[in-house]
This record gives sequence, structure tokens and C-alpha cells, in this order.
Amino acid sequence: MSTNTGTHASPRAAARRIDLRAALPFVSLLAVLIPMAIIQPNTLSYFGMVMLLNLGVPIVFATLSQLAVITANELDLSIGSFVSLVACIGATLLTRTPWLGWLALAGCVVLYALVGSLIETRRISSVVVTLGLSFVWNGASVLLLPSPGGTSPTWLGTLMGFHAPLIPAPLLWTAAIGIGAHLLLMRSPAGVALRGVGGNPAAMRRFGWSIVRAKALLFGCAGLFGVCSGLTLLGLTTSADANIALRYTLLSVAGVILGGGEFVGGRVSAIGAVLGALTLTLASSFLSFLQIAPEWQIGLQGLILIVVLSLRLVFRNRRARR
Repeated sequence: MSTNTGTHASPRAAARRIDLRAALPFVSLLAVLIPMAIIQPNTLSYFGMVMLLNLGVPIVFATLSQLAVITANELDLSIGSFVSLVACIGATLLTRTPWLGWLALAGCVVLYALVGSLIETRRISSVVVTLGLSFVWNGASVLLLPSPGGTSPTWLGTLMGFHAPLIPAPLLWTAAIGIGAHLLLMRSPAGVALRGVGGNPAAMRRFGWSIVRAKALLFGCAGLFGVCSGLTLLGLTTSADANIALRYTLLSVAGVILGGGEFVGGRVSAIGAVLGALTLTLASSFLSFLQIAPEWQIGLQGLILIVVLSLRLVFRNRRARR
């Protein structure tokens, strides 16, 4: 009897440990949300959430862009510069000559995919390649828009200015994006295969998958999410700047890690990444609302990341002992 009990208890204990680890993104979000509600209850009102999460959608898209790259066991240090470039393209070419603007954006996505294939083909470090690419994106942004300005296309401003009657629009956008990314990456056969490329590339080769093509596809998805991030940011700010989204690089990495992602093994979570991005957005917006200096805001975001990583390490060590 005792043997059977131990056998049945073990899967339950393992499932409980997995659930605790998966719950960390929700816990970190609540750890930010609850003190906000205590200090300033109006932040949970309709207009309070709109103000706090207004810039959350572009950060969510940037985080999903980083998620696609991390799925391939790579790291993108250029996403902030890329989002800035997309915003500059939208504020200039997309407004004056729409067909040329869309062509430029499509070219950026294709270039992102080519970078992914180059990294795998030539076995170059993605950190080095994307770091160099960040200067390319930034230089192109300065050429397009030497000083802050430009205008957002009318349709884009209307889209991002949408107001839902009961639920804040940023929450609706974020939920739709998170569910769509989850179904695409975590549930679809193609998404499972792409995560397998990061988890066990040798096995995927045996099944006939081209790792070069898979990384090109993942980087192409990253470029597409980056385009969405830049356009939504432009729709919210109505103007652009070559440096408007440089901080998105670190925010996107932090969002993926807060959401339970790992740098190796293709272990990622689309829903977790979205929650991580929301946590960072809420923390930053609330501190700005309290008129806290930007350097303290960055410090708090780093503290949140350290605490979550420490908790994940505790759960991992406990699982290893058992």
C-alpha cells in the first residue's frame, strides 16, 4: 500500500511544483498591482488602467518579438532600435508615400529573417550580430528623421485611440495578442516544431526540419512583432524619434524572463511573456504617476526581475533535491 501511495503522490507533487513555477508571472503581476491599489485605489478604475497601460501594447509586441528569438536559443539586442526605426518609417514614409512605407516595413521583416538564417548558417553569435544591427537600425532612423517629429497616419491614430465601453482597450488588445501568440506558438503544430528547434535541434534535423529555415522563420516573426510594436507606439505617441524605443531591448528581455522563459532549451511561455510585459509596464507607469525619478523606476524593474529569478531558482533547487 505504501508503495502505491508514493507512486500516486509523486506525480501530484511534480505537478504542484510545475504549477507553482508557472504561477510566478501571475504572482509578480499581483505583487505590483496590490500595492498600487493600496496606495492609490483610483488606479484600478477604468481611466486609471487606461492611463497605466496606455503604452503596454507596444511593449507586449516587443516582448513577443524577443520571445521568438529566445525560442531559437538566441538573443536580440537590436529590438529597441528596430522599433524606433519602424516608428520613424511610419511617421515619414507611411504618411507621405504609403506604398513605399509598407514596402520598407516588409523589407525590414525580410531582413530580420535573413539575419536569422545567417546566424545559423555561419554559426555567428546572435549577440554580436544584433548588437551591430542595432547601430544600422539607429542610423537609418536618424537618416529618416534627424530630429523628433513626423506624424502618425490617421487610421493608425484612430485604431490606437479606440475606447471600449466596459473594459479598458489596452487590456482587450493585450488579451487578444496574448491568446493569439499562445495559440500560434504553444498550440499549433508549427509552433511546437519551432520550439523543438530551440529545445532539441538534433532531433528536429532527424525529423527533416531545416534549422536554418526554422531560425529564419522565428526571426521573421520577431521582425513582424517588432513592426507591430513600432506602429502601435507611433499610433499612441502620434510622432516619432530615432531613440523613442531604445529601452525596449532590456524591457523585452526582462518581460520574457519574468514570464518564465529560459535562455536555452526553447522553454518559453507566450502568456507568461505578456504578463511579464504588463508587470513592467504597470511598475513603470505607476512610478511615473508618483513622480519617481526614472533611475529609480529602472531600479525597481531590476528588483522585480531579481526577485522572480530568485524564486524560480528556489523552486528548481527543491525539484532537484526531490
